[in-house]
Amino acid sequence: MSTVTTTKPAPTAPGPAPVADTHGEGRIGLRGNLRHIGALVRRNALQIKQDPESMFDVVFMPIIFTLLFVFVFGGAISGKGNQSDYVNYVVPGLMAMMGMNIAMGVGTGVNDDFKKGVMDRFRSMPIARSSVLIAKILVELGRMMVAIAILLAVGFLLGLSIKGPVLGLFLSIGLSAVFGASLMWIFVLLGLTMKTPQAVQGMAMMVLMPLQFGSSIFAPPTTMPGWLQSFTDYNPLSNLADAARSLINGTPVGDSVWMTLIWSLAITAVTMPLAVRKFRQKT
Repeated sequence: MSTVTTTKPAPTAPGPAPVADTHGEGRIGLRGNLRHIGALVRRNALQIKQDPESMFDVVFMPIIFTLLFVFVFGGAISGKGNQSDYVNYVVPGLMAMMGMNIAMGVGTGVNDDFKKGVMDRFRSMPIARSSVLIAKILVELGRMMVAIAILLAVGFLLGLSIKGPVLGLFLSIGLSAVFGASLMWIFVLLGLTMKTPQAVQGMAMMVLMPLQFGSSIFAPPTTMPGWLQSFTDYNPLSNLADAARSLINGTPVGDSVWMTLIWSLAITAVTMPLAVRKFRQKT
């Protein structure tokens, strides 16, 4: 007669249970937030690597816009045959335009992620809710820097010259990045609010068109009617375009730099908390 002995496994000390982030990121420290943001940035960057077509707008938009505006409007504004003079006017303004157009893509991307169920995966992870949005902003800023680099390369080929200190060029790029990041929070909020990516894009175009063409990006405001000049004076895109133009051309910047920074801080202070709160409600 044989006996069967069963050995019970020794009890193991229970490990720390994962803490679900049910109340935002209150229990997650700064190091954890940074780690989550880094991992999500890498994820978004790998998505771009797997889908190179997502970079088409960044690569071709600066080329098409620069060639279009220089050779269509340049002769009318600077005189026939003097398009090279218009390059130093419009290219700094287009830096502001790049930020707005790329920011629109952030909103449609966030909305599309919800449609595809990507956000459902994040919902089950003990990660800071804001890290998902911040990582997306950082990746889009990287795309924006690529667009500005291509824009400047085309500008130099068409005759763009740095008449001020080279530092002014880098300051204008940094200023464009700061303002572009603030605009991205607006479109993230739109992406979280609207029902479809098409609705986000339609709403964005209603905002973008008046701001872009009612500014000093393409033409001096002195050629506009008085009522439109008043709108242009308060348009944040005009402040950014004037600041970048002055920094690159070595002319007095006046209050345009400070006004751009104030606009950027104000937009971010209002829209970032609203976007994070909306994201928490949806996840």
